[in-house]
Amino acid sequence: MKLSKRLGVIASFVPEGSLVADVGTDHGYIPIHLVQEGIAKSAIAMDVREGPLLRAQTHIKEAGLEDLIEVRLSDGLLKLEKNQADCVVIAGMGGELIIHILGEARHLWDSIAYWVLSPHSELYKVRKFLKEHEFSIQKETMIKEDGKYYSVMGITRENGDLEELDCESGFRYGRHLLDSKDPVLKEYLKKEQMQLGQILKGLKSSGTKNAESRIEELELELKWNKEAQDAMQQID
Repeated sequence: MKLSKRLGVIASFVPEGSLVADVGTDHGYIPIHLVQEGIAKSAIAMDVREGPLLRAQTHIKEAGLEDLIEVRLSDGLLKLEKNQADCVVIAGMGGELIIHILGEARHLWDSIAYWVLSPHSELYKVRKFLKEHEFSIQKETMIKEDGKYYSVMGITRENGDLEELDCESGFRYGRHLLDSKDPVLKEYLKKEQMQLGQILKGLKSSGTKNAESRIEELELELKWNKEAQDAMQQID
């Protein structure tokens, strides 16, 4: 099965030989691809809604993989038991929801060897949550698809580099992305700088008191953006 660029990158983070649980599976494309390519031994396609699960089930049957991919109605990971998966994929949703799903799955934290996360928003909060609960970001990349930017993270509970996130730019933009001078992040930072600058200019010209606090916030965000860009320009 040919995946979109975003889904392809997410699938590439899954370790070979995994037993995969895909949360919010939607059409079931990632589990099908992983099993077809021999990356996953088996998979559980999970979703909180029946509609997506029915679509996934149809695609799984069309691929002839009913014996290797199970569909399961579940709110997050609540219906997943220990040792039923050793790699969990949580993608295609906001960061707050991913944090909620992880928080509700504490019973699985030490039995899941690898987590693949791709939050669509609130990456700062996700990275903060991971550090606070002793997860480690082993690798991270950023991609652009259809004009939107997405980060994909590979997470474990093993010792890693989250201690290096103890700076604002690390939490906001990702230590791995900054250190590797990720070209997509560079593009994103320039675009964000331009957008923040335009908003700031408009607020300053408005001259209203209500704009003052937002102006301070924007100036701080621009400061962090500049720090990130400066860090990526440094020569190792």
